[in-house]
Amino acid sequence: MAEVRELRDVYGRRYRVGESDRELLGRSRSWTVWLAGAAMFAAGVQQYGFGAIAPVLAKAHGWTFAEVVLSLALWAICQAGIAFPAAWLRDRGLLPARAAMLAGAVLCSTGLVTLGHAESLTTVFLGYSVLGGLGTGLVYATCVGAVLAWFPDSSAARAGAVSGAFAYGSVPFVLLSAGFGGERPVLLDVTAAVVLVVVAACGALLRYPPRHWWPSGTDPQAWALDKAHNPSVVANRPAVRHYRPGELFGCRVTRALYLVVVLAAAVLLFDLAYLATFVAERGGGPVLAATALAVLAGVTGSGRILLGRLSDRLGRRRILRLALVTGGVAQFVLFYSGEHRHALGLLAGVALAGLGNGCCYTLLVGLVREYFGEDSALQNFGVLYSAKAAGAVVGVGLAGFVVTTHGYAGAFVAAGVLSLAGAVLAGRLTQPGRPESLLPAA
Repeated sequence: MAEVRELRDVYGRRYRVGESDRELLGRSRSWTVWLAGAAMFAAGVQQYGFGAIAPVLAKAHGWTFAEVVLSLALWAICQAGIAFPAAWLRDRGLLPARAAMLAGAVLCSTGLVTLGHAESLTTVFLGYSVLGGLGTGLVYATCVGAVLAWFPDSSAARAGAVSGAFAYGSVPFVLLSAGFGGERPVLLDVTAAVVLVVVAACGALLRYPPRHWWPSGTDPQAWALDKAHNPSVVANRPAVRHYRPGELFGCRVTRALYLVVVLAAAVLLFDLAYLATFVAERGGGPVLAATALAVLAGVTGSGRILLGRLSDRLGRRRILRLALVTGGVAQFVLFYSGEHRHALGLLAGVALAGLGNGCCYTLLVGLVREYFGEDSALQNFGVLYSAKAAGAVVGVGLAGFVVTTHGYAGAFVAAGVLSLAGAVLAGRLTQPGRPESLLPAA
């Protein structure tokens, strides 16, 4: 094995060189993408599959739909809220990847079993929202963190692939739910068992590299500056310096970026919570409702891969703005098509929604590293990702009030306006510490 040493580039980033992925893992680092992707494929069912099961829960127990969707809001708060603590503990060696994934596997399966057998809303809130949300958050943070650590030279594309699996993994569950009806407990129990086995098995094999590890075969100092080695550097300039989590909110751009994530999350969670019921109430029936949710999840997953790659070439800020505009327009298409019972138009609107608001988290991974540096990238991502919790309050909780008082017209219009407002705000993002005149056009 070559001598292990540490290098620095002109931006102050540190690189640990001298160890190959095969020396550390016994296999290619690509194995990590498959492990993390499989675990995320299983864990995402609780978010992207919820819209298919919520109307069934309400009907089976006599609960109002507003009461049921509040459990999704609480779930999202717990899922997003655990990201920073998990990264903080992991960076200090207190929460190894294997332990986090095993805990996540047990908690995720608990959440699904709860949805199948709970007889009271309190049980749903505790079992699904709190335990299931925390479990999914542990899996999400651990898998995304592992891929970022093993692929510092191509993080956007790999993060897009893994976070995409979190979305499209629920497609089989959503389609099956349309045909199970009264067999909801059986479907959820089987799904819980699959999730438990897949996440635990992947977690047993998942490893993190040493801190600041860099893959052999590429000169990191040249990679930091030379577009021949790193085409992304043209459109995505590295951070001026490294920020610790406690320093983030001293930067004006952090507050703006946090609000962008709030708005994007609010619109996506609104669609996930209310789309199936809206379609069913407009005469679409359970099959079209399930198809719409499956398209939303599928396009969100594949779109994260596509936009992650495009953002390397065209700039993350530019792609984020385009995604939010697309998501905003989608809300008006969804409402018009649903009201006029245009199935194809509805599915087109769903696809636009998935391609828009559903892809913002992948872009956030790159923005955090390029705005705030590498040293605390995973913790900083956890801080910004927690904005999803506030988005849940707006997109699920407040949206329920709007639907009740102003109908779906007011809710979809509000969602469209919020997404477009996020696009305007995203266009004003600038790297902290770098004069705006020196930024690339993206």
